[in-house]
Amino acid sequence: MVSDNPKNSQCIKGFRFIPIKLLDVAGLVPGAHEGKGLGNKFLSELVRADVLLHIIDITGSLDKNGNKVEPGSQDPYEDVIFLENEINLWFKGIIEREDWTKFTKTIKKGKGEIIDALYQRLSGLSVKKEHIEHAIKLSKLTEKHILDWDDEDILLFSKHLREISKPIIIVANKIDKEIGLDLYKQLKSRYDKKIIACSALAEYFLRKYNEEGIIEYIPGDSDFKILQKEKLSSNEIETLKKIKLKLLKDFGGTGIQEVLNYAVFTILSQISVYPVSNLNTLADKDGNVLPDVFLIPQGTKLRDFIEEKIHTDLAKHFIYGMEARNKIKLGENYILKDNDVIKIFSAK
Repeated sequence: MVSDNPKNSQCIKGFRFIPIKLLDVAGLVPGAHEGKGLGNKFLSELVRADVLLHIIDITGSLDKNGNKVEPGSQDPYEDVIFLENEINLWFKGIIEREDWTKFTKTIKKGKGEIIDALYQRLSGLSVKKEHIEHAIKLSKLTEKHILDWDDEDILLFSKHLREISKPIIIVANKIDKEIGLDLYKQLKSRYDKKIIACSALAEYFLRKYNEEGIIEYIPGDSDFKILQKEKLSSNEIETLKKIKLKLLKDFGGTGIQEVLNYAVFTILSQISVYPVSNLNTLADKDGNVLPDVFLIPQGTKLRDFIEEKIHTDLAKHFIYGMEARNKIKLGENYILKDNDVIKIFSAK
């Protein structure tokens, strides 16, 4: 067991928590893809995202415009489908904008040219060429020239491209409410993609009491320990009891950490890598043990990691790397593995 001194992250009871960037955006209203409400502003902000977390009120207490309604009167399934359709139509609008006919006529029949042309056209959406190629295959448009795509083809392509490049994770909030649990079960029976049940309020309470030293709680855990019961009121004790019985016991946690882990490690296929200066102490030049950890995509080569995450000069003067556990020399094309601890040797 190594006692670390994190600089760019946090360690709690042996668990390393790595910061990620989250962007909070306002909800959509019907017709957002046409610019209604704050539609354009909201949708343009989605360009910066790799994964979309759609947080829905699983108790059905908010309508499509965000207004409070009687619990259970709004169907969460409609919220899910509504958002997906709005974003799919937004993609479609960007793809076929006013010069679509002119655009398609300039493309020859070569498959590569079609992908390149679409890639240039969609550069503002931060999509990759492989996303486009995969979406074309899923839409069964490989044998159909882009000039012959009809409205249905474009919408289907837009849908698949959005699903690939901006996947959505449904986060069912307020699962600790009784009506929320009932609607969650109904949603799961109608929607076959990933849904993660959670309670943001429960996570807030657990973290608050943990920071105050009243309980011991690690984000993502399925339990907590009360340390100072005397500092809790009877109502607070009852609240914690309900969180433990109705949430942690049944769902294995509040769901918040599960959402983040699923987005980063399952959807984005990221791994963790720890660069160090000393192979024996696993520390940096200042003696901090395992000071930094970086999230990178699976399949990343060592040299690319150095250039993108550490320093371009270090990559230019790279000699070799060394893996700390087994003291194995690593070449520039070494494919990094999850939890690799490495030292970089360079000529500078």
